[in-house]
Amino acid sequence: MNRKDFLKGLGIAGVTIALPALKGCSKDDDIISSDTNNNDTNCTVTNSETAGPFPTITPSGLVRTNIVGDRTGIPLSITITIQNTNNSCNPLADAIVDIWHCDKDGNYSQYGGTTMQSSDYTNNTFLRGRQTTNTNGVVAFTSIFPGWYTSRATHIHVHIYNSAGSSLLVTQIAFPEGSNSAVEQVNSASNYGYTKGMSGYTYNASDNVFSDGVTNEMASITGSISSGFELTHTIKVAG
Repeated sequence: MNRKDFLKGLGIAGVTIALPALKGCSKDDDIISSDTNNNDTNCTVTNSETAGPFPTITPSGLVRTNIVGDRTGIPLSITITIQNTNNSCNPLADAIVDIWHCDKDGNYSQYGGTTMQSSDYTNNTFLRGRQTTNTNGVVAFTSIFPGWYTSRATHIHVHIYNSAGSSLLVTQIAFPEGSNSAVEQVNSASNYGYTKGMSGYTYNASDNVFSDGVTNEMASITGSISSGFELTHTIKVAG
């Protein structure tokens, strides 16, 4: 079975729901909200998506802001705001936010050695992390720009829990595409190790996971290859 066939069928099965051992350092209240970067102006829950075949194993052990590990690539700072649709989309404080994504070559940590992913990274935890939202509903991570793999557009996985550890939403973050987009710039940056280019790339419109649309899953991305990129995104949950 390949990734494309497996993605939709898995749903959120196998995702560990666990309380964090401690609060994340993004609790500092000086992190501002990225609310203005959300493309969805309606106070409705962000689309639910599959956790995919590579959800984080025991995420409570990965409370950290810097998730790069031993990976190389173009720097990407990630700022996510969580809003509560049950409270007029005001910020949701103390929400637990797990994120994970592939490396520049399209591989995930904690998995591998199979037909789904031949590269074996079962003993690695790169590009996975957990943080807890501050009073502005914000978490922040330091990472690298994800690569891509067959049948999927560039994306980041997100699983959000309430402060008690109950799952609120599993979703994904989509990336803007098109001429001179960050996705095209990065995948052409062979000097930084991105060797695939865009040949064979699956765009958002053809991605089965994003078949329900990406309007409320689309991130805002600024920056450059030389200075790194900044991703901001707002996710709305029924908190």
